Amino acid sequence: MSAAETPASIQAFVDATNREDADGFLAVFAEDAVLDDRGRKFRGRDQIAEWSRSDNMGVHSHLTLVSLKPGTEESAFTATVSVKGNGYNGIGTMTIHVDGQHIASLVIS
Repeated sequence: MSAAETPASIQAFVDATNREDADGFLAVFAEDAVLDDRGRKFRGRDQIAEWSRSDNMGVHSHLTLVSLKPGTEESAFTATVSVKGNGYNGIGTMTIHVDGQHIASLVIS
């Protein structure tokens, strides 16, 4: 999947994280979105903001989208992401469901 085919919400998630733009980051998520970080669930923008402060922007994560493939469900994608920063470093997989211009759910595995 080329960058031109990457859904805008997924690209905005990566870009906002790399700029450490908290408002832009939260705007990417639907108001009732769910983020699951290896079993720790965060529901809604307020809890996702808490996660970002402790596990994402708070540790200066920098994301590189290595690959993005269509998932098994409509509007779902499997992303391989390289992460660098003061927290987790390495390659990870995310399952992302988009709903229009927003991320409805993001599961980090």
